[in-house]
Amino acid sequence: MIRTGFPQKQGLYDPKFESDACGIGFVAQMDGVSTHQMIEDAITILIRLDHRGGRGADGHTGDGAGLMLEIPDELFRRTWNEVLPERGEYAVGMVFLPQDEVRREKAQTLFNEAVEREGHRVIGWRDVPVDESVISDAAKGNMPFISQIFIKKSESVKLEEKFTRDLYLIRRIVEKKVELDEQLKEGPFYVASLSPNIIVYKGMLAAEQLDQFYLDLADPSAKTNFGMVHSRYSTNTFPSWERAHPNRMLMHNGEINTITGNVNWMKARETAAKSHVYGERHKDLLPVIDETSSDSGMLDQAYEYLVMNGRTLSETAMMMVPEAWDLNEQMSDPERACFEYLSCIMEPWDGPTAIAYTDGKRIGASIDRNGLRPARYYITDDRRIIYSSEVGVLDVEPDSVVEKGRLGPGDMLLIDLEDNEIYYNDDIKREIATKYPYRDWLNNSLVQLSGLPMDPYNENISDEKLLQFQMANGFTKEEVMKNILPMVEEQRDPIGSMGNDTPLAVLSEQPQLLFNYFKQLFAQVTNPPIDAIREKLVTSTTSYLGPKPNVLDDGPEHCKRIRLYTPILKKAEFDAVVHNSRSDFRFEKVSTCYDVKNGAKGLEPALDQLFKRVERAINQGVSLVILTDKKQSEDKIAIPSLLAVSGLHHYLVEKGLRTKASLIVETAEARDVHQFSTLIGFGADMIYPYLAYRSIDKLIDDEYITDFKREEAFDRYRDAATSGIVKVMSKMGIATIQSYRGAQIFEAIGLSEDVMKKYFRGTASKLGGIDLETIAEESLERHRQAYPLTKGTLPSGGDMQWRSDGEHHSFNPKTIHTLQHAARMNDRNKYDQFTDLVANEKVTYLRDLLDVDVVGKDPIPLEEVESVESIWKRFKTGAMSYGALSQEAHEILAIAMNRIGGKSNSGEGGEDPDRFTPDENGDHRRSAIKQIASGRFGVTSHYLSNAEELQIKMAQGAKPGEGGHLPGKKVHPWIADVRKSTPGVGLISPPPHHDIYSIEDLAQLIYDLKKSNTNARVNVKLVSKAGVGTIAAGVAKGKADVILISGYEGGTGASPKTSIRHAGLPWELGLAEAHQTLVLNDLRERVRLETDGKLMTGKDVVKAALLGAEEYGFSTAPMVVLGCILMRACHLDTCPVGIATQDPDLRKKFTGQADHVVNYMRFIAEEVREIMAQLGIRSLDEMIGRTDLLKVHRRKQSHHKAKQLDLEPLMQYSNDEWLKRERPHINRYDEVHIDQTEILPNVQASLDEKKPTTLHLPIGNTDRTVGTELGHEVTKRYGEEGLPENTINLHFTGSAGQSFGAFLPRGITMHVTGDANDYVGKGLSGGKLAIKPHNPPSVHRMAETIIGNVTFFGATSGEAYVNGAAGERFAVRNSGVRVVVEGVGDNGCEYMTGGRVVILGEIGKNFAAGMSGGIAYIWNQDLEAVKEKSNHDMVLFESIEESEELNEVKQMLVNHVEYTGSKRAKHLLNNWSEAANQLVKVIPIEYKEKLLKEKEDKQTSKVVQ
Repeated sequence: MIRTGFPQKQGLYDPKFESDACGIGFVAQMDGVSTHQMIEDAITILIRLDHRGGRGADGHTGDGAGLMLEIPDELFRRTWNEVLPERGEYAVGMVFLPQDEVRREKAQTLFNEAVEREGHRVIGWRDVPVDESVISDAAKGNMPFISQIFIKKSESVKLEEKFTRDLYLIRRIVEKKVELDEQLKEGPFYVASLSPNIIVYKGMLAAEQLDQFYLDLADPSAKTNFGMVHSRYSTNTFPSWERAHPNRMLMHNGEINTITGNVNWMKARETAAKSHVYGERHKDLLPVIDETSSDSGMLDQAYEYLVMNGRTLSETAMMMVPEAWDLNEQMSDPERACFEYLSCIMEPWDGPTAIAYTDGKRIGASIDRNGLRPARYYITDDRRIIYSSEVGVLDVEPDSVVEKGRLGPGDMLLIDLEDNEIYYNDDIKREIATKYPYRDWLNNSLVQLSGLPMDPYNENISDEKLLQFQMANGFTKEEVMKNILPMVEEQRDPIGSMGNDTPLAVLSEQPQLLFNYFKQLFAQVTNPPIDAIREKLVTSTTSYLGPKPNVLDDGPEHCKRIRLYTPILKKAEFDAVVHNSRSDFRFEKVSTCYDVKNGAKGLEPALDQLFKRVERAINQGVSLVILTDKKQSEDKIAIPSLLAVSGLHHYLVEKGLRTKASLIVETAEARDVHQFSTLIGFGADMIYPYLAYRSIDKLIDDEYITDFKREEAFDRYRDAATSGIVKVMSKMGIATIQSYRGAQIFEAIGLSEDVMKKYFRGTASKLGGIDLETIAEESLERHRQAYPLTKGTLPSGGDMQWRSDGEHHSFNPKTIHTLQHAARMNDRNKYDQFTDLVANEKVTYLRDLLDVDVVGKDPIPLEEVESVESIWKRFKTGAMSYGALSQEAHEILAIAMNRIGGKSNSGEGGEDPDRFTPDENGDHRRSAIKQIASGRFGVTSHYLSNAEELQIKMAQGAKPGEGGHLPGKKVHPWIADVRKSTPGVGLISPPPHHDIYSIEDLAQLIYDLKKSNTNARVNVKLVSKAGVGTIAAGVAKGKADVILISGYEGGTGASPKTSIRHAGLPWELGLAEAHQTLVLNDLRERVRLETDGKLMTGKDVVKAALLGAEEYGFSTAPMVVLGCILMRACHLDTCPVGIATQDPDLRKKFTGQADHVVNYMRFIAEEVREIMAQLGIRSLDEMIGRTDLLKVHRRKQSHHKAKQLDLEPLMQYSNDEWLKRERPHINRYDEVHIDQTEILPNVQASLDEKKPTTLHLPIGNTDRTVGTELGHEVTKRYGEEGLPENTINLHFTGSAGQSFGAFLPRGITMHVTGDANDYVGKGLSGGKLAIKPHNPPSVHRMAETIIGNVTFFGATSGEAYVNGAAGERFAVRNSGVRVVVEGVGDNGCEYMTGGRVVILGEIGKNFAAGMSGGIAYIWNQDLEAVKEKSNHDMVLFESIEESEELNEVKQMLVNHVEYTGSKRAKHLLNNWSEAANQLVKVIPIEYKEKLLKEKEDKQTSKVVQ
């Protein structure tokens, strides 16, 4: 593919970060009959999924739409009948060509020659009839010339399958020739399809434009027996015809998180592959993957390659997107053996994925292991299947539907259009799993490296040598005691708080390990992080060693591997690998050390020698390469292990040798989670951290570890490391270490382009940085501290907490004291001293390398500059939750910000409604910004209606991609009340928002929130990372009003130290990239940009404005003003100044006042005004994005590392035309919504006078978020109380769109007869929902899916009755709703904290994971089956003993019958004594204890009375 339409890489914008998501669907006639109606139906599906697609800045340019169908033979015969052979004997290619006639003819000639050379004949080319008038100017400007090539099959080719494979070969030959041609390589050139069976019509179109643009599709003689459609939502707005789907074999909704690794491994495999299909011609197919494609395009190319080389559609899908099998105890042989075997061949292409694929004769569909994309289907009595992201995409007579279903996690479906059959998940997998004797192959060949006898530990490193090795590898006392020791004692990655205020590695004056230049990537918006703790079932830490044979063959040789259940080896395992006796596992130890005397210039030749030595060894049959640094000494220094591993990995990929050997790292350097993660992420197969083990050994000898014996201590350390690695990769939404290996889920900051290209290819380093010699010099500096040894102890450290002899911290005793004095005494001179300290101390932040350029400007009088009061309106305090902060601190911040007209942020802990009304003295304790985070604590209609701004927290600077856990002991009654939970019961914030797995899901939540409060701005909080600009563009297209770019430096109440230091980027980079990318996309005027992350002074605000921010957040500094002294003990609930604690005694020590915060904010605004006056600028608006007013600070050149940075991309000037355009305060939707047109006008009597109203209305899938705006109107009038029960009764018929009944308050009851999509009852706030099928289902259809995924998410109160089954993640984070449902998918009742759920049917896997409150009752006659499918970590399984409780459940069933007519509930009620004994009660342990205590307290109270 030659990609067109994208701007070149410029400034911080890079087109490679573009992502997309979508809606997908297909319709097929299973008996194979072709009709034109099928095309019309497919396009109807496409149009009804339009809300899942995206539009450009002009509102008319679609992000891409397409249709794959059967070749319309009858249509083509109308004009080509005389030259066309019979159907199946010819192929059609849909080709995008240059508009220039000369170049176009050249491309066609190349194509013709390739066809003839392969023995087939070109019949001719057809110009595809199109109507350009229906598309936008932007789409027109990049439109290719669209032509079809017709190819006659050679008579010597008897099989159609052979013809299809020839066509694939022809296409690859042509594509490569075009890329090499000077005239053609700039494009456009793209083969959308080339097949004897199918054809793809697609382009840069909106859904409704497809059949208006392609006239073929409107022609009645165009007929097909299936149609696959895709509506694309791109994060960017740049036209790209070729990136529309469907691709050549599949269409994809989701994102492949591990794409870099998958592509590199594919590259490594393809050169070693041998094809029984293509033989010597196999080389003409390579490279398999075009790396300029999207992740979906690359997935399609790999899939196509495997299918064309002989694998079946379903087998290929099973291998690339496998079901989670490793920890799934419910899966047994032969399926388990099959998946285990396939994992030996290929790592998963991991990420949220719904794919549909076809060869024209069979259509398949698959869902990722975690079920992160929706997939629903109907089958009708005329043998039609309708499959889509949503139900209701085609109008179907209810009586004609014979089956409704969904695909759950790891599920598959296959329709055979030749056999006229549909095959379901179990049948498909059983057929593939019985193809070969997989278990025999595994038993005979796979070596399990576990359960080895443990010899006495002896690493043979003396105490003196230990200290030298530690010094040479940068160990500090702090690290040993605060990192390694807690990994043993707590068996987890240690926790810290208050964020990071130390310099970036490239700005530090201390010698840094190379690991510290890399920042972990994380999922936000375009894909979700996953919860590796509560959803451990989908994760896998399995790692393999040994060569990887031919990916195109099957056989027992694939099983000749060594397997371990963690990539971190202990000594006995390492020795077993090294000393194995198998001839097929030959090993060689290769030292990574080189002569110290060669100095910094010795590193590059040492690397070259290392690579060549390993290459030689592999060519001689070595399959296990051990990279060891054990030879370091006074004369020898080690190559940084990360540099050695990544450089060698890429070298071997290029040489085609990487699959022939595994890389094991025997390292003194790596010891913490981030270091292990980077080694694996850049290609290490396994790691033996011998110095870490020896350090633990010393801690035991010195009696710092007394509770664990040596082996147990080592096991705990390894468990902490392994779970930490899983947590790091799960932040990016990656479930398996196999997929994470080599996936390079990192970005660098401060490494040169040359270093990145040669040793870390494919990883971003936006500002360049230090070269190889500087890297070597840092190692040499540490080496000089170790040899000779001049100190008897390790240096103190100071990375995590300030030390007088350690790393610099911007908040140190001097700056803290000065700022507090200034704010408390309202002393501007002291504030100026504070700013001088901040400005003139060591370089800490990127902005310290920039200065405001006031030279040569025309200053103006201060009184002409925008006022302090006006500037204050742009100031915000950060999102700190009530729970993390004490009530006093939280309310003081709100009072202060309301006094100045700024905004405080509630954080994710809800807010006491008492604060919504002003105090008697006129102060207002209400937070103007209400945050909506993944836990949805206290997020009700009332909460949302009392806000000026609603902030969706996609990530947090200090721990992006992670959730949180508030232990039960911290959930005091006042915290529980606000969070709508139970006192004393723990609360979990999931890593993802369970209603945001993609960009179109975020757009849906923005839509929901705009309906929940029609006057509030919606703010989306992102964390700075490479590619955040393209994410911001997607968010702007989703109609957010404000985008916050948060820096990694931000504070936190509790976060793994790994995340605090190593995840995310400085806000300066993210902000500049977001501003530049939004300007490029013509989207900048649509949104306000905000930034935060250790903003300290007015000059920081000015620099933020010049880089593109219009609003500014402060968190740590206001905390300091209120008394914080950065003890970094927030997570311990021991805050000595009463800020970050709920302890009543400690809270008494709080002395902060609102005036102190107001003083500080005034100082900042005054400083901003003074700088503006110097610049001659009157209003802040004039400064936004004016990077021409910045210059490089002189201190950059005097810093030995910073001077190598290139700040030009950061300072690139973007045009300011956007400032002259109209800027909406709130982005509105151009739509007609049922709430506004049909409901609100007809319920005025209910709203005004509480009179009952009943309405009957139709509903369709495009009617989204129905009832929410109505709910807002109720809440505005009646607050949290709402209306009396059933005041407003709404009866709908049809398929309800997403978020039906979201945040519905008390007094509204909504019924659906039909079915509903995802997010039903999201945030239900007292309302009532009832959903039932059109016709009472027959017994065999009672378990059919009637509502979608993630229903009743974050619901707080109300009732719901669902006569049918729900999809995945039912009642996640339910904290009060009482609901009856007749079956649920995987992860039901996850994180539930309250309410009652009755399930009259099956449950999916991992039920009740993270459930800490509420009770679930499951009607199931098999208790063991319930236990098998449930997560046992937090719950008990019981029968119902008390009559009061039984009556409560019975009443819920009576209601269920009343509202839905449930046959099943009727049956149970008619046989109640028997049914009652079949109910399984699932109750959280902590919650049960709490209920028992409450009961005891009540009884004691009665006795006392």
